[in-house]
Amino acid sequence: MKVRYSLCIIMTLFLWSSCKKYLDVPPKNIVNESDLFSSSKGVSLYLSRMYSQMPFEDFKYSPARQFFDDWLVTPGTNEGSSLGRDAGEAMTSEGWARNGAYWVRAFNLLRDANNLLESLPKYKANFGDAELKDYLGEAYFARGMVFYALAKRYGGVPLVTSVLKYPDSAAAQLEKPRATEEETWNQVLADFNKSIDLLPETSPVKGYANKYVALGFKSEAMLFAGSVAKYNKITGFGQKTKVRVIGFDPSTAAAASVKYFTEAFSAAGLIMKSGKYSLYKKKWAANDKESQYQNMVDMFFDAASAENIYTKDYKYPDLAHGFDAYNIPRQLMGGNGYSAGNCPTLDFVELFDGFPKNQDGTIKVLDANGKYVLYDKVTDLFANAEPRLRANVILPGDVFKGQAIEIRRGIFTGDVSNGINPLRVVNGVANYSIGGPQTYNQVDAYTAKGSFAGNKSLFLSQNGTTHEVVTLPDGSKMNGGGKSGPFGNSDMTAAFTGFTVRKWLNPNMAQALVLEGRSEQSFILMRYAEVLLNAAEAASELMLAGTTTVDGYDLQAVAYSAIKDIRERAGADPMAGAGDILGANGLALIRKERRKELGFENKILWDIRRWRTQHSDILNGFTQSDGAYYRGLYPFYSSVANKYFFDAGFEEARKRFRITEQEYYFLIPSSEVNKSPVIDQQPGR
Repeated sequence: MKVRYSLCIIMTLFLWSSCKKYLDVPPKNIVNESDLFSSSKGVSLYLSRMYSQMPFEDFKYSPARQFFDDWLVTPGTNEGSSLGRDAGEAMTSEGWARNGAYWVRAFNLLRDANNLLESLPKYKANFGDAELKDYLGEAYFARGMVFYALAKRYGGVPLVTSVLKYPDSAAAQLEKPRATEEETWNQVLADFNKSIDLLPETSPVKGYANKYVALGFKSEAMLFAGSVAKYNKITGFGQKTKVRVIGFDPSTAAAASVKYFTEAFSAAGLIMKSGKYSLYKKKWAANDKESQYQNMVDMFFDAASAENIYTKDYKYPDLAHGFDAYNIPRQLMGGNGYSAGNCPTLDFVELFDGFPKNQDGTIKVLDANGKYVLYDKVTDLFANAEPRLRANVILPGDVFKGQAIEIRRGIFTGDVSNGINPLRVVNGVANYSIGGPQTYNQVDAYTAKGSFAGNKSLFLSQNGTTHEVVTLPDGSKMNGGGKSGPFGNSDMTAAFTGFTVRKWLNPNMAQALVLEGRSEQSFILMRYAEVLLNAAEAASELMLAGTTTVDGYDLQAVAYSAIKDIRERAGADPMAGAGDILGANGLALIRKERRKELGFENKILWDIRRWRTQHSDILNGFTQSDGAYYRGLYPFYSSVANKYFFDAGFEEARKRFRITEQEYYFLIPSSEVNKSPVIDQQPGR
């Protein structure tokens, strides 16, 4: 037995020695770090992997479905700019339509960035000094972007700034608790500053960052940090670590907000001072609304635009998106059968200048006698509208791809001799409240009840194929609804708010190519107009805090000039003077300008969250804490008068959005909290 046992040991050692010999040979399909970092080509591959994971909120992002997704794109939902049929009526946090959250994905990119920072200097002999600085700057930029994306969602997060050596390190060393929210924002600031110091002024490869890209995102991130420090009312400590993981220390919050707003202004100021960028005005002409409109449309498709600071580029078939297929007006619907997935609200349209309004700022559709105002053409109501509105929104009758977009809710055939009374009447009672008729097929004019007893006077289309047809006085026939809707709440493949989105739609895309995964237009992640808006807002906040100059700039002069220039380019009404920019009213004006200029760019939802106004602002009598309802504008044709009128009120689908104050901080996945002895869930959740 002893001999046999010894033989077994010898055989085992021999086999292990033989196996170890072959185990020490790297697999042929694995690239070693020494090979990867031996040349610029290898580092380019590494950076390509990093950029594929960057938290860029572009065409492949939506709050409902997070990042890197090819699904329906609905920028503007839950911020009040638009409604989407697939956006969710009560979306309170990111990722409700997908398992997991960005929390999990973020740490993969953090590891890549940290590994580049730690490992690349070992191979510095393979690169020139400028090249090495650029690569390290890219790593700091990526890390800053990740911590920024995490901070605005979760508050304080684990500040993983080195590679965690798994499984070599002890388990305790792998556990990183959440830092305070203030420490997290300070890390964002530090990483962007490092990237700004290292990155070149011009991207060496298209798609890479550069100094001004990093400055732009630093400005945006510091506005967020300053706003949270000033406006956030929720603070709390983790149960496991007793660290203030959300909110700022009340004793230091005011000073922190001033620090961050100053950093935001300074970053924007360096971009302005560089002279490298300017507002796009290639086709702009003073007092020419058509030129101003076309200028703003072209701006989003001109790769050489001096306004573009950073874009995410697409090219079929390797990398494409589906914005056109999902958002095209219904009458131009492509082969996939999608359309009008992103419908601007009347609440958004009312932000703009150039059409009749009531004293409270709502659109004026009734005359002094409470009758509908009649128009010869469906386009007349918005004939003098701010050109920027038409560049954002397809209005009823607007021409797109050579077709007048036919948006009509119905045809009214009743008497017009004494004017036309509001339509939303049931059993003789007018009711435009949330409790009123939800759809027009419930009103007296349609059901032939009340004052219309026995005299049906309203004709509709129930969907895109089922129409009530009216014979007009000249003998021609007209469907109740327009080719692009709206059709009520039974078919939301059309303009169910009375509008469809215009921004980003490609006017030159062939109809046969309006398909999922065929769109190629670039997404502008950072443009000069946002930099000007960042500077103006930071200046306004600093003036409210008692500061008048930063870096030699007169804050009032910068804020006024920035807003004046943006409004002039947009064709908006001019301001009275520099005094308009002062005080709380001045800040409100700047915020309104952001909503108009940056709508549908995945910016405004984060703005109203950092301002901490999303849950509390009154909208049509409700807040988003209550559950906010939005409004639409519905065109009708009077066959007797041969004129158009518009009915304004709650949109028929009654899509509702809800968020409470606590939900500014997203929940951390419970699986991550449960398995960790140091990761705290959001306090009180």
